[in-house]
Amino acid sequence: MSDWPDGRNGGPGERYGQGSGSPRPESARAMPHVRRPAPPQSPPRIPPQQGQGYDETPGYDSGYNTGQVYGGGNSGGQGGRGYGGDSGYVQGRPAPDWGRRIKVGALTLVVVLLAVSIGTYFWADGKLKREVDLSKVIERPSEGDGTNYLIVGSDSREGMTAEDKKKLHTGSAEGKRTDSMMILHDGSNGPTLISLPRDSNVEIPSFVGSESGKKFAGTGRTTKLNAAYAEDGPELLVRTVEFNTGLRIDHYVEIGFGGFAKIVDAIGGVELDIPKAFKDKKSGADFQAGKQTLDGEQSLAFVRTRYAFAGSDLDRTKNQQKFLAALASQTATPSTILNPFKLYPTMGAGLDTLVVDKDMSLWSLGNMFFAMKGVTGGEGTSMNIPLSGQSVNGNLVWDKDKVKQLVEQLKNDEKVTVKGS
Repeated sequence: MSDWPDGRNGGPGERYGQGSGSPRPESARAMPHVRRPAPPQSPPRIPPQQGQGYDETPGYDSGYNTGQVYGGGNSGGQGGRGYGGDSGYVQGRPAPDWGRRIKVGALTLVVVLLAVSIGTYFWADGKLKREVDLSKVIERPSEGDGTNYLIVGSDSREGMTAEDKKKLHTGSAEGKRTDSMMILHDGSNGPTLISLPRDSNVEIPSFVGSESGKKFAGTGRTTKLNAAYAEDGPELLVRTVEFNTGLRIDHYVEIGFGGFAKIVDAIGGVELDIPKAFKDKKSGADFQAGKQTLDGEQSLAFVRTRYAFAGSDLDRTKNQQKFLAALASQTATPSTILNPFKLYPTMGAGLDTLVVDKDMSLWSLGNMFFAMKGVTGGEGTSMNIPLSGQSVNGNLVWDKDKVKQLVEQLKNDEKVTVKGS
């Protein structure tokens, strides 16, 4: 038996490995075993199989990795991550709960849409100019079925610059007058749009001044319909329309030149099919026949032109009806309503110059808009008020019998069978 340099004998328990029965060479220097304490929470050591050459001395750390993932900090046993021990792949984090995520996402979307809708409502509601007080209108007709709107296009130049007036051929007249007047009836038998020519010969009834509050007695005086607006504004116009038709007006809506042009430009123009070319220096109209897209300037010229037509104001009212129905139809589309980059400019352009009655809500305004869209489709009807001829001063005279029949059908919300002019 050989002696070790440090005086120890190489017994069986002090071999470097099992399975070696030969003595250690004389030239080799022995290194004493270093017994290190096991690290905290270290995984249990798996004893090596007999004959692998590992030291089985208790507490000995050979440095051999027994299966844990380096840097993982966890054992490779049950519940751990990665690969470990004899179990192969160990289950990782739980699979995501997609059902719950979808529900949370849907709820979040609903909340956001609700917040945007409420915000948009109050924004738009704050822009409405509720300046017309229909409570000042006296001796009103009885209410009927459906809803009646008096829609007025005025020549108001409010908010327009000198450059705008020149571009739109509006002139620079002070004040404002009515350039077009229509009654829109929205009922269960489809919408009906009735144009009231501005040159209609009507009687100015007794009325209460919108500003003075003073009552003016009727004298049987007749004049053009648009003179009522010029004399005492929207309240007298409503009073005059109700007195001469017998139809109660539920809501009043008015828009000026500038707002009209801005709405058209905001939606990117309105496509129209113009059957015959026409030109008019006063309105600035210069159109060729065929389908074309009109911008704000061209649209205003189209609805204002009267001198280029043989029927003058009657032909103009027909063009106004055609254009407004096309405007509503092309605005109330998903590409506009669902696109905030088009919806908000369009609403802003219209609401900035829109004048309505004090009882008008956004809901009523929306109903009016969609009823206008329905005029050209489905059961919608558009017409001029029935006429019987002209007065001695050249004004247009209404056919009283047909007007009475028409009003009764509207009041009872019946299908309109009366033919207009």
